[in-house]
Amino acid sequence: MARVPAASPWLHEEVARRMAQRLQWFRQQPANWLHWEPANGGLEAHRLLLQQMPQAQASIWSGQAAVAALLQPTGPRRSWLPSGWGRSRQAVLAIEPPAPTDMLWANMCLHLQAHPQTLLRQWQGLVRPQGFLMFSCLGPDSLRELHRLYADLGWHAPSHPFTDMHDWGDMLVQAGFAEPVMDMERIVLTWSTAQAMLDELRDTGRNLHAARPAGLRGRAWRQTLIQAIEERMPRSTDGRLQLTFEIIYGHAYQGEPRRKDPSRVPLDDMRAMLRRPRG
Repeated sequence: MARVPAASPWLHEEVARRMAQRLQWFRQQPANWLHWEPANGGLEAHRLLLQQMPQAQASIWSGQAAVAALLQPTGPRRSWLPSGWGRSRQAVLAIEPPAPTDMLWANMCLHLQAHPQTLLRQWQGLVRPQGFLMFSCLGPDSLRELHRLYADLGWHAPSHPFTDMHDWGDMLVQAGFAEPVMDMERIVLTWSTAQAMLDELRDTGRNLHAARPAGLRGRAWRQTLIQAIEERMPRSTDGRLQLTFEIIYGHAYQGEPRRKDPSRVPLDDMRAMLRRPRG
């Protein structure tokens, strides 16, 4: 069983905070919403969204049941405060399978999927008519300094290729969503040491590259990596190691059900008809 972290990665929390600001673009706020894998997407972000949408019913989906306990309110309840009235609908529920929702919130998880189209189709089936999906993920310019270092040393790539935002828009439409809106920004993080950088990167994701080494690297290789980062990677003006992350933001609405065109015949049906004996 995978370890459930007590806190989400700092970068994921920051991206979620910026994504939450985009909720003001929607005229009608959701009556209920589903947080997909909140331990990865942001435990603090979940609490922020509860405050931002106090009347909405919140629920979560996670592959780990223990995540629900991390999101329970802490400390004594002060139901006598006017600011707390009407918030009894904010119960955090672990659902399997999830129920249809007005908004599906998925922060920093699509780039961690080996088959993202499958997940997009699953999400499309969970959003109600007139509802919408909000998501974020890493873009292709992420970790460019580390990729350059690995290439110079003749090593396999440190991560799988990340998808461009225009391709995400196309995949959203193919999955059945409508009116996708995409944008991106770059965030540069800095660390005092290579060890600190690697420790934080370890919590942010995994390498799905098909050509990644099948076995574990030894301590000697890790020490070589640390030394190479310290000596070769770029630094900020104050001498800290720096690494770029391209963040893609997107939202899309539940599309209208596709109607069958009687003038079109699927290719498989056409082949079956041609195989039938005449008469």
